[in-house]
Amino acid sequence: MALLGDEYASSDEEAPTTATTVVAAPDVSLDVWCHSAKTIDGHSANSVQDPMRLQLMLAKPTDTALTHNVPYADLARTSQGPANPYTSANPLKRKNALTGDAEETSISDATFTAQHRTFQSLGYARDPTVDGAYVGDLAKAQASGGKDIIQARYSKEKSADFRNKRQKKGDASIVDGEGAYMGPWAPYKDEVHVYKEYPASGEEELASDEEYVEEAIVPARTTAVTKLASDYQDDLTNTETTEFNGTAQYDYQGRTYMHVPQDLDIDLRNEPGTQKNYIPKKLIHTWKSHTKAINAVRFFPNSGHLLLSASADTKVKLWDVYHNRELLRTYSGHTKSVTDTTFSPTGTHFLTGSYDRFLKLWDTETGACTSRFQTPSKAVPHVLRFHPSTDTHAFLVGTSDKKIVQFDTRSGEMTQEYDHHLQAVNTITFCDDNRRFITTSDDKSLRAWEYDIPVPIKYIAEPYMYSMVRAAPHPNGKSVAFQSGDNQIVVYASTDRFRQNRKKSFRGQNNAGYAIDVDISPDGQFVVSGDSGGYVCFWDWKTCKMWHKIKADEGPVVRVAWHPQESSKLVTAGLEGTIKYWD
Repeated sequence: MALLGDEYASSDEEAPTTATTVVAAPDVSLDVWCHSAKTIDGHSANSVQDPMRLQLMLAKPTDTALTHNVPYADLARTSQGPANPYTSANPLKRKNALTGDAEETSISDATFTAQHRTFQSLGYARDPTVDGAYVGDLAKAQASGGKDIIQARYSKEKSADFRNKRQKKGDASIVDGEGAYMGPWAPYKDEVHVYKEYPASGEEELASDEEYVEEAIVPARTTAVTKLASDYQDDLTNTETTEFNGTAQYDYQGRTYMHVPQDLDIDLRNEPGTQKNYIPKKLIHTWKSHTKAINAVRFFPNSGHLLLSASADTKVKLWDVYHNRELLRTYSGHTKSVTDTTFSPTGTHFLTGSYDRFLKLWDTETGACTSRFQTPSKAVPHVLRFHPSTDTHAFLVGTSDKKIVQFDTRSGEMTQEYDHHLQAVNTITFCDDNRRFITTSDDKSLRAWEYDIPVPIKYIAEPYMYSMVRAAPHPNGKSVAFQSGDNQIVVYASTDRFRQNRKKSFRGQNNAGYAIDVDISPDGQFVVSGDSGGYVCFWDWKTCKMWHKIKADEGPVVRVAWHPQESSKLVTAGLEGTIKYWD
């Protein structure tokens, strides 16, 4: 306590007899300290801080505004503190370009343009930093005396000499002879034109007013070709062919492949969906005959003992699903890629559509083309669907020109046209005991129609909707699953209101950029879809959870079809032209 001095001593202690001198701390050269308020023995106490200067010292380096008044002396103060050893030799030199500092030079636009044109034309220009210096081709600059492009122009006398070398235009009133009018085509003086002379026919010279006519060539007087004669035909009629590729066309009883086999461990005549379905796990067979991408695969109605495939190689092929699993018949008749195919309700006929804008009805057994159809606008057919009733003899075609066209197979005439979509039609799905059907289009909308009435009864188009490219009805007849363009499968009710079931959404596949099929198992338990990564995805219908995923191909799997009778058999196809059979 003695260090505190006499006046700070405790009352319990005795006061010292001699006072101790207190030495103040040395001055600290910090600008945040103000001048001392008091001194002890002539030394500065430095005990009072200036809050304004302290705040300036503790300001953040990222601040762009001052919240207090700063003295001018502090604002103009030079940088203090230790030097940065990692900076360049001249850290104060500012750079306004990547290669250094570009100095500004005051020069008029006319001078800059003249020097720029001089450098482009003559190869040199004045150096703006040094008087009398040039940059570029110095030899040319010395030869021309350093003249720019403006100074190097010809003088008036020299230009006049060039103009005098050209003959005069002449008098417009004189046609021929001396002083005749030549206009802008007047040649230069002393200009000589040499023309090659050809001998006249029959070694006879022609007079100046005669014209040579070749008598052997007589101009043909033909009428103009009509538009019908010059129109390009995309398809030639009566060019359909078929080829049987199977082992035997008839069995020992004289029956063809149309007969549903009875020598199997499963009854193919049962109603589809009567047995429980399971997820397939392994590949059991591969069909390879197409040379391009598969655009459609369809099982024979109800029995599924035959498989129909349509490809981009313009061919349609029929395969045996049981016994030898061989190629049975090839149908040829289209000149471009086949877009879709569908069986009639009985399976005796099937319909094909192609990019050659024709629709053709084929006999499944004989391979003959029985009818040919074409829409009035000659549009490309995208989707084909027969009416499920066996006594209607009608089918619908969704085309690229926004229309759904209805044809009668017996008369071959168009019986109805549904025209309300704004873009190409993608899907057609019958519902409500085949009295109505649902269509989707590239216009990101869904429309429901009464059959044979060309006015939609329901129109759904929301901002969040994407184009729905494929559809599959649920076996219970109450819902339809659609493959949406945002990598999900959405479900809509097929009853009166046609509302979306927001609780059912199947995700996990990638379908962007491809029109990938979606299908539902015959018992309605599983949903299956292809994938652009080569997978086949399975979901549970009730829980919407992905059940299984199979690596089916290296490329995109765009076609899937569940067998209508088998419990766990599935067909997949991709862009390589290979059809795979899974169990």
